[in-house]
Amino acid sequence: MLTSEEWRAHDLVGLAARATSGQVSRREILQTAIREIEARNPAVNAVVVTRFEEALDALDDAATDRFAGMPYLIKDLHAPVRGLPLANGSVRFKDTVFDFDSTTVARLRAAGFGLLGRTASPEFGLSLATESVAWGITRNPWNPDHGAGGSSGGAGAAVASGMLPAAHATDSAGSIRIPAAFNGLVGLKPTRGLNAFGPHRGDPNNGMSHEHAVTRSVRDSAAILDITAGPDAGCPYFTPRPDMPFERLIETPPERLRIGFITTRFDGGPVHRESRAAAEMTAKLLSDLGHEVTEERPDFDSNALTEAMIRLLIGSLAGMFAGMPADNDEDLHGFEPMTRAAIRFAQGTELGTHLARAAQINAHVRQLARYFEDYDILLTPAANGPAPLHGVLPMDHSDLDAFLDKLFEISPFTAPFNASGQPAIMLPVHRTADGLPVAVQLVGRFAEDGLVLRLAAQMERASDWQTIAPA
Repeated sequence: MLTSEEWRAHDLVGLAARATSGQVSRREILQTAIREIEARNPAVNAVVVTRFEEALDALDDAATDRFAGMPYLIKDLHAPVRGLPLANGSVRFKDTVFDFDSTTVARLRAAGFGLLGRTASPEFGLSLATESVAWGITRNPWNPDHGAGGSSGGAGAAVASGMLPAAHATDSAGSIRIPAAFNGLVGLKPTRGLNAFGPHRGDPNNGMSHEHAVTRSVRDSAAILDITAGPDAGCPYFTPRPDMPFERLIETPPERLRIGFITTRFDGGPVHRESRAAAEMTAKLLSDLGHEVTEERPDFDSNALTEAMIRLLIGSLAGMFAGMPADNDEDLHGFEPMTRAAIRFAQGTELGTHLARAAQINAHVRQLARYFEDYDILLTPAANGPAPLHGVLPMDHSDLDAFLDKLFEISPFTAPFNASGQPAIMLPVHRTADGLPVAVQLVGRFAEDGLVLRLAAQMERASDWQTIAPA
């Protein structure tokens, strides 16, 4: 098998190239991933369900598909994998097994990926901290006293610790991007409808939920998107993919772009000094690369937009738990207290109020979109500081308002772009003096994922990002 040093030296595309050239067998790559998961997972608690033998048995040793035998992990949230438990981070659903693959999983499987198991998620993805009764605490590989972010914290910790180069992730308010930021990775939330989300979901959370990956490199994100993007049968809508593969697109740097940036929150409030520094240094890099860079905030009510979209998002739980009484804790036995509070909120929301929030989101998103008439890209801090310590978003109490206030204090920059459906990517541009990653976010116009990835790749080539925590 590959040594740990050899393993950590390659991203997904690099490993696939070594397999294609015959330098290493595809089985050896999969076996090395299994070894690294077994060695590194106890320290971070990222991988919570495994199917190692099944993945090895499914590998065709004579396969020549580019990504045959490449290791991959699927998040424990909204992504059925045939024969693999899907708990959605909940004790109550730990024994739930589906007999089909989601469209995204089916496309990954058809490309030859070795599906090795599942990564941790908080219960129903409700938190930006991956801590649950079902799976315990997922720790940040850069400093185990800090969180790995959420809700794709298991994916982020698995990749950043060096278990494998990339992993599946989902995002309804920042759940791809915050773990990427806190773990020093690349995390793209694609445009709404670019990746399929069926057949089990039609219009997930009013189009606010997205699927993709956390990766060590921009080219890995592009390569995986080339595999998964495109409509599936019966989808209610989709965003067309470009004529050229994303992986080829990123080989060409973008033309001179008009880039707006902010070093405050959208409402003008201050952010953590490290987050501000990351945005400022990135603005300078982009200027040095030849782009026109201007500090200017979008003119929209970010607080009202975030309030409407998160309440609409939580209100959608009413459909998931239709018919389930929620009058007392016994009715909701097995759920964590914050989840109970969210279900009660959803079931107590009147239909008219729920629909009115969708109209409010539309009004705010239309105002936000005007910014992109003047700018090709918006640069923001990734979050309000590096990864916080464990326990700042506890699920063991029922004060939903206080929980949401804390969540958006930590992450004030991500949710608006779930509401707008625009592509947004986190890039690991900076680290604190004590080694915690600090990222920035690039946001593009709707359906301009290719441009966002091209700019990210240009920045990557001009930078020296470290994406794996010290062993």
